[in-house]
Amino acid sequence: MPKMLTLRSSIFPIVMGRLLVLFLLSTLLLSSGCKKKTTSPGPIVPPTPAWDPNAIRGVWVTTTASTALDNRDQIKQMVTNCKAAGINHLFVVVYNNARTMYPSAVMNSLIGKPILERFSGRDPLQECIEEARAVGLKVHAWFEYGFSSSYNAAGGPIVAAKPQWAARDMAGNLVVKNGFDWLNGIHPEVQQFMINLFKEVVSNYAVDGVQGDDRLPAMPTIGGYDPYTVSLYQSENAGASPPTAINDAGWINWRAKKLNGFLKRLRQEVKTIRPPVHFTMSPSPYPFSLNEYLQDWPTWVDSAWVDAVFPQCYRYDITAYNTVLLQQKNNYRNNQVPLYPGIILKSGTYLASPGFLSQMVQSNRNNGFKGEAFFFYEGIKDGPAWFQGQYPFIK
Repeated sequence: MPKMLTLRSSIFPIVMGRLLVLFLLSTLLLSSGCKKKTTSPGPIVPPTPAWDPNAIRGVWVTTTASTALDNRDQIKQMVTNCKAAGINHLFVVVYNNARTMYPSAVMNSLIGKPILERFSGRDPLQECIEEARAVGLKVHAWFEYGFSSSYNAAGGPIVAAKPQWAARDMAGNLVVKNGFDWLNGIHPEVQQFMINLFKEVVSNYAVDGVQGDDRLPAMPTIGGYDPYTVSLYQSENAGASPPTAINDAGWINWRAKKLNGFLKRLRQEVKTIRPPVHFTMSPSPYPFSLNEYLQDWPTWVDSAWVDAVFPQCYRYDITAYNTVLLQQKNNYRNNQVPLYPGIILKSGTYLASPGFLSQMVQSNRNNGFKGEAFFFYEGIKDGPAWFQGQYPFIK
C-alpha cells in the first residue's frame, strides 16, 4: 500500500503539468479565434460632397433682425455654424442705414459718427476676418445700402448733412421707394463718397472681397430730376430736358450708363489698391433691375467689370424661381465671370423649407450654376439640418 501511494505521488505532477499545458494552448487558440471575428473593418470614410470645391457657397450676414455681430462670441458661433453648413464665403455687412460696422474716418467726417452705436468700442469687421480666417472661410465687405441713405428717415443724417446729394423725383421730392430713401448716384460727390468707403475698407482690412447690392450702383427710375442731373442731361442733349416719362427707354439707358461708368471707376480704384480683391455685385434680377433701378448688370458682366455677379433670385415657389433663374441665364453671356444665384432663405418669419431649398439648388446645378448665396445667416442658424445633410450632395 505505501508503494502504490508513492507511485501515484510521482505520476500526479506529470499529469497535472500536461493538463495545464493543454489548458493554456486551448485558451490561446480560443482567444486568437475571437480576435479574428471582432477585427474592425477600418475607419468609416464619409461620402465626398458633390459640389464644386472652387465654387462660392455664400451667405449674407447683416445687422437687421440678427445679433450675429453683437459680440465676439456670437461672431465665432456664426462662423462655426457657417463652416458646418458648408458655407465658404461670408458677405458681412459693413455699411447700411448711414452707419458703418467698422470705425470709419469717412463717415466720421461726414456725419460725426464713425460706427453704428451698438458697436462702439469694437471692430466687428476685423473680428469677423480673424474668426473666419481661423477656419478657412473668406470674408467679403458687403455695402448693403449702397446709394440708399436711410430707411424711412427722410434721408437720414447724410441728406441732412448734404441735401444736394438727395435723389429727386419730378416734383422735387426726395426719392423714396419701398421705404428706402435715396441719394443721387449720378452726382460726382455721392460717387466719390462711396468710392472713399470702398477704398477705406480695402486699405485697412484684409478682406477677400467687396460687394455692392441691389442698391449699388442703382437709383429708382423715378429719380434723376435733381438740378445737377437735369443740367448734365441738358448739356449732353442739345439743351433738351429729361423726358417726363420715367420709363422712356432713352432716359433709362442714359442714367444706367452713368451708373455703369461709376461701377467701372469703382472697380479700378479698388483694384489699384489691392488687385487680388474679389469685386462682386448682387443686383436685382434682370430686366427688373434695369427697368426699376437702372441696374444694367449684363453689361457689367459682358465688360468684366465684376469678378462675379449674384442676381437676387428671391422667390417663394419653384415655378417662380425657375422663371427668374432662366431670365438671368438668358441674359448671361460671359461665362468667364461666374454667376451665382441669390436664394431667399429667411425673411421675417419665413424660413424656406428643406424641400424647396433642394429644388432651388438642384435647378441651379441643372442650369450650370455651380454655387449660390443665401439671404441670410439667421436661416442657417434656424435650419442647420438641410445644410449638413442634403446640401452637399445635390449635383
